[in-house]
Amino acid sequence: MFSKDTYIERRQELKRLVGQGLIVLFGNNDAPANYPANCYAPMRQDSSFLYFFGQHRDGLVGIIDVDNDEEWLLGDDIDVEDIVWMGYTPSVSDLAAEVGIARTAPMARLSAVCHDAIATHRPIHYLPPYRHDTKIQIMDLLGIHPSEQKAKASLPLIRAVVKMRSTKTAEEIAAIDRACDVGYMMHTTAQRLIRPGVTERYVGGQVDGIARSMAQGVSFATIFSQHGEIMHGIPSGAQLEAGRLALCDAGCELDDYCSDHTRTMPVTGSFTQRQLEIYSIVEQCHDYVLQVARPGVKYADVHFAVCRMMVDRLKELGLMRGDTDEAVRQGAHAMFLPHGLGHMMGMDVHDMEGLGQIYVGFDDETRPNLEQFGTNCLRMGRRLEEGFVVTDEPGIYFIPHLIDLWRAEGHCAEFLNFDLLDTYKDFGGIRIEDDVLITADGCRFLGTKRIPYHPEELEEFMSSNQ
Repeated sequence: MFSKDTYIERRQELKRLVGQGLIVLFGNNDAPANYPANCYAPMRQDSSFLYFFGQHRDGLVGIIDVDNDEEWLLGDDIDVEDIVWMGYTPSVSDLAAEVGIARTAPMARLSAVCHDAIATHRPIHYLPPYRHDTKIQIMDLLGIHPSEQKAKASLPLIRAVVKMRSTKTAEEIAAIDRACDVGYMMHTTAQRLIRPGVTERYVGGQVDGIARSMAQGVSFATIFSQHGEIMHGIPSGAQLEAGRLALCDAGCELDDYCSDHTRTMPVTGSFTQRQLEIYSIVEQCHDYVLQVARPGVKYADVHFAVCRMMVDRLKELGLMRGDTDEAVRQGAHAMFLPHGLGHMMGMDVHDMEGLGQIYVGFDDETRPNLEQFGTNCLRMGRRLEEGFVVTDEPGIYFIPHLIDLWRAEGHCAEFLNFDLLDTYKDFGGIRIEDDVLITADGCRFLGTKRIPYHPEELEEFMSSNQ
């Protein structure tokens, strides 16, 4: 939690940006895993609620009455029966005072507040809900069916929250730096453990353990797999095999802010020549972002610059051919890179994605291309601004089913060497990812320590820890 003044100033700015009406920000509740008393733990609070109200307790709703310049924290105090099981929890009024709110009330007050606003035709602003219990609550309060709630969410509130949360303050950047330092420990733990015979599940579990012991937990389900061509490959019971590559995509949440890194390692600790050829392309694309990402540059332009670099290098290996610009224009590069270069990151690992990617990663100037395979997964395209935090995560993947499909369809055949591609079907995939802060005159990686990724230093690090 930041200082009381931080939350007071954030709510004041939100009122200014929204302009009128009643803002209702729903906190999260415990989510049962398989029966009511066995919940996923620890509870994950809603990020926008945290941003403006700072409290992690379940069963809270924040109200900001813009017209009357009033702020309320609503929730029911914990009774002694819950205290027996869960320990003492401060009262709602104590929680409110910690973040500069003078008015509190039981949750039952929320219905009356919303009904009064409806009766007087005041706009009620809420964000798109993503949890079913919140959707039921909105339906009970506002009479909006869950199937209509996303479409009827407040665009003024969405735009205001995106504007505020996109630009990170110094204290937020410091929190992300700390999370990235835990990310360093997570990934170097994986690099120390990788060897033939160890299971994916064991390494993934050890990575998760670092996040749980050094931070609030993981920022997303850890990806650890020898099948790096599967974007979200979860750890299996398979043993690591000599000659294969292992991809680890993992991060943590610390002080309510996230980290997100990816490293790809040779299971034996040394790259084969073929692996090194592909890895060096990804490495070059990853490092190129530091040269070109800066305020005023569209991240979509950075993405496509990386794609052109990748095509040029793949042409040198004989995997691609033809005019580079035309190959990228037609989406041939998506055979190897079927996702975007990166996404916003902050309190959410895909920051604010639940509010609508079209508002977070795009704007009136920069619109998404939802028709072209690969480009339709570009999550961040708008102009960069000082204080933005984005991920830099190029990759090259050899996906057997995609190779077969495009060959059968003749898709982009003038740019792809399918005969050579067939020999890479057992290759897997490579991704290198770091978190980037946009600064006044350029950008920098976040975190005080750099997880080894240059081939020589990675091989040396792995060999010294075997």
